[in-house]
Amino acid sequence: MKTENTTIIASPSEMAQIGENVGTYKATKHQFYSFLSAISAGAFIALAFVFYTTTQTGSGSAPWGLTKLVGGLVFSLGIIMAVVCGSELFTSSTMSLISRVNKSITTTQMLKNWMVVYLGNFVGSLIIVLLIWFAGQTMAANGQWGLTILKTAQHKIHHTWIEAFCLGILCNIMVCIAVWMSYAGKTLTDKAFIMILPIGMFVASGFEHSVANMFMIPMGIITSHASSADFWQAININPSQFADLDIYHFIFKNLIPVTLGNIIGGGVCIALMQWFTNKPHAH
Repeated sequence: MKTENTTIIASPSEMAQIGENVGTYKATKHQFYSFLSAISAGAFIALAFVFYTTTQTGSGSAPWGLTKLVGGLVFSLGIIMAVVCGSELFTSSTMSLISRVNKSITTTQMLKNWMVVYLGNFVGSLIIVLLIWFAGQTMAANGQWGLTILKTAQHKIHHTWIEAFCLGILCNIMVCIAVWMSYAGKTLTDKAFIMILPIGMFVASGFEHSVANMFMIPMGIITSHASSADFWQAININPSQFADLDIYHFIFKNLIPVTLGNIIGGGVCIALMQWFTNKPHAH
């Protein structure tokens, strides 16, 4: 008699197979659709950072750790939206390194997918930057919302190169373990719930996510260079204090080392390690 399968979660070996299948699918499908999917993922992450910024604004009297915890928990919405909607996020796309090592895809296919998704994420992030800017959101809370953006963005461009690189590794360890664990879930609730704490941990701890920074630092740049005198008067700060928020600092002081760190953290530390240790091995 045939028995019904009552397993409610995927096993680690099944998760390893899912990870391999996902990487192969992403790298072999038409990359135009990957690009469109990546735009939505970039927008989701940007919107999550909008949520984060709102929770951090006006929280100066609250305990630092609790404030960061709240910010991290609300930011998890971005990853949840991307995973549930099947959008392509560069940081989790680094896990397609599994498929390359397994020879299911070529190096060219893998790198092409990474570049297409990275660009799409950037486009999606900048769309939200423009929408938030023209919506006048930086003036919320009498300009304090915009000040939160400025302070957060400026902090990100003042890591040393090795700090930014290591923070990128740490970030994508948490992002990709969240996505990897979601492979075990069989319901929407399973997948969403299991990702909350890993994502909350990386954000609360100040780790660096390349796609999130595609929103936060450009948002800081436009706020620092295009805000009206009313904004600076409202926050009672001289604009020159944030003059270092520019494209050079964004790309060379943050985006490059963080992106490289994200690749190592997600592709090597999580994807390859989890796949190799949990896939079936010949005895």
